[in-house]
Amino acid sequence: MSASVPLPEEVSQASGPAVGVPAPVPARLDSIDAYRGLVMFLMMAEVLRLGRMAELHPDNPIWKFLAMHQDHVEWVGCVLHDMIQPSFSFLVGVALPFSLASRTAKGQTRGMMTLHALWRGLVLVLLGVFLRSVGRSQTNWTFEDTLSQIGLGYPLLFLLGWQSTRVKWAALAAILVGYWGLFAAYPLPDASFDFPAHGVPADWPHLLNGFAAHWNKNTNPAWAFDVWFLNLLPRENPFRYNGGGYATLSFIPTLATMILGLIAGDVLRSDRSRWSKTRWLTIAGVITVGLGWGLGELGVCPVVKRIWTPSWVLYSGGISFLFLAAFYLVLDVFNLKAWAFPLRVIGMNSIAAYCLSHLIEGFINSSFKTHLGKDVFNLFGAGWQPFVQGVAVLSVLWLILFWMYRRRLFLRV
Repeated sequence: MSASVPLPEEVSQASGPAVGVPAPVPARLDSIDAYRGLVMFLMMAEVLRLGRMAELHPDNPIWKFLAMHQDHVEWVGCVLHDMIQPSFSFLVGVALPFSLASRTAKGQTRGMMTLHALWRGLVLVLLGVFLRSVGRSQTNWTFEDTLSQIGLGYPLLFLLGWQSTRVKWAALAAILVGYWGLFAAYPLPDASFDFPAHGVPADWPHLLNGFAAHWNKNTNPAWAFDVWFLNLLPRENPFRYNGGGYATLSFIPTLATMILGLIAGDVLRSDRSRWSKTRWLTIAGVITVGLGWGLGELGVCPVVKRIWTPSWVLYSGGISFLFLAAFYLVLDVFNLKAWAFPLRVIGMNSIAAYCLSHLIEGFINSSFKTHLGKDVFNLFGAGWQPFVQGVAVLSVLWLILFWMYRRRLFLRV
């Protein structure tokens, strides 16, 4: 998930119109750091293995509830864990107006910033590929992960960052309608289509019927694109399908999610009062959640995160608006900030948090066992071992980020 987008020193509040990018007023918006920190914490907290805890305590409704929200829904719908990627993408958009203002104030030309945006997009794409290739025998050329999805759309987001609000809304609408039309026009598979051969069990209960079937797993145009595109790249075996249904082309509606964030960032930088900003974000959240949910309920477009349907853009974008409104109200309006410090430590170094959680979790775990004994995590019994182990690993990851925070070491792209 995008990390160092924006750079820590670039998130400052400024007043003035969205177009033209005036010089910023040097005042941090702690709400952006804290919200990003919460998103990264939810990702890092996968080490707590709440699903395993639910298996060890099958009669405990609390573990069952927590486990449900630390997993992804199979196809249609949303739980808390499904909000990690859209929130992160949304926040990339929120941060961009502040980044443009900061860089402009430092004297950077638009040409210089454009080159940097292209470079940032490329690095994010390749970093995503690198992290997904760890432990494999060769480069795993796939582009459905969060960093690569953001990187593919970031140069276009940057160009939109200079445009008027009307142009941004128009671009959002064009993406949503166009991507919906692409799926709606793609022919449904015939009766001879072998679903199991394409990663969909014959008895899979999540297959959609009627018009909604245009958004079924591994029978849609995004899947067809990957069957062609990914097989142009060197790979161990021919690509036939993604087991989770994820697709490269999802970067297009992911860009729409980032545009929603871009519009929210313009609101936060505007000369509205703080209460007016909070009210705008809240109303926008309620409306977009309602629109996304309504499109799904009416059968126009199902709410599916795995292929980032247009209804998912609206539904998850609305929830992101509401999260941002809540963080902004508490931290930047009521000025209640102390409680969010642990989150801000993570949020201000999000790319480091993302990489650390992917690269050294196993090393931390094995180091505990090497130096403290193989039974170090059985302190409270075998039934608590996965959770205790996760807490230990998560604590070390946070302490590393805290050490970096104290020394002003922020990993940037």
